[in-house]
Amino acid sequence: MTSTGQAAGDSYRRVLPVMGTVTSFDVRRIRIDPDDAARAVEAACDWLRWVDATFSTYQPESQLSRLRRGELRLRDCDPQVAVVLDLCAQAAAETDGFFTALIGGAVDPTGIVKGWAAQEASVLLRRAGLSDHVVNAGGDVACAGEPGPGEPWRVGVADPYDRNRVLVVVPARDEGVATSGVAERGEHVIDPRTGAPATRLLSATVVGPDLTRADAYATAVIAGGDPQPSWFGRLDGYTLLTVDRAGVVRRSDGFPG
Repeated sequence: MTSTGQAAGDSYRRVLPVMGTVTSFDVRRIRIDPDDAARAVEAACDWLRWVDATFSTYQPESQLSRLRRGELRLRDCDPQVAVVLDLCAQAAAETDGFFTALIGGAVDPTGIVKGWAAQEASVLLRRAGLSDHVVNAGGDVACAGEPGPGEPWRVGVADPYDRNRVLVVVPARDEGVATSGVAERGEHVIDPRTGAPATRLLSATVVGPDLTRADAYATAVIAGGDPQPSWFGRLDGYTLLTVDRAGVVRRSDGFPG
């Protein structure tokens, strides 16, 4: 796979095809050497490539695929595999089981991996001194800092009926914006109660302080099909927007945009 980067003044943009989607980096207000900034973005790209190679359910030699086949024990995997599975267990408890990493009896943490990977890529950029940036991994968006003084990042949420139309623009600073649904991958989220694809909702967007959890929560909302699940009301700092098959848009209290 190839990636492209473009620098302009105090900003840097990069596009990387990875994890079956496209991840984009938009770095602003760069205060470090431009070459160091480019290397930091490249390190974040390397991280995403590693995540793909480790957690892919499509690559037969990934650690996750080997774990699923019983060829590898969890204790013999990279420690990050256990970290992700622990995050899955936490998300399952927080969502009354509507988030699950067990699909058809096989471990499958893909409902959280993309958001987690983008969140950790953002952490890498922050550690390198790039405090103002966006990492957008196919609709799972980690926003850090601001694009300009006093300005929030503006994250467009696609209309699931028309991907060329923006349904809402979310202003965000140091937040994650995660959207799950049928717009990009079709009906891929499984209802854990039936084992069949979840079909009641077309999309769910969650905004909150941690993209990893926002990604898991959005997946869980789609899986359960309830536009206002009771478990979501117990979360602190997260808001929700859903679109159902009748085209009805619902927002929880405080949803931005």
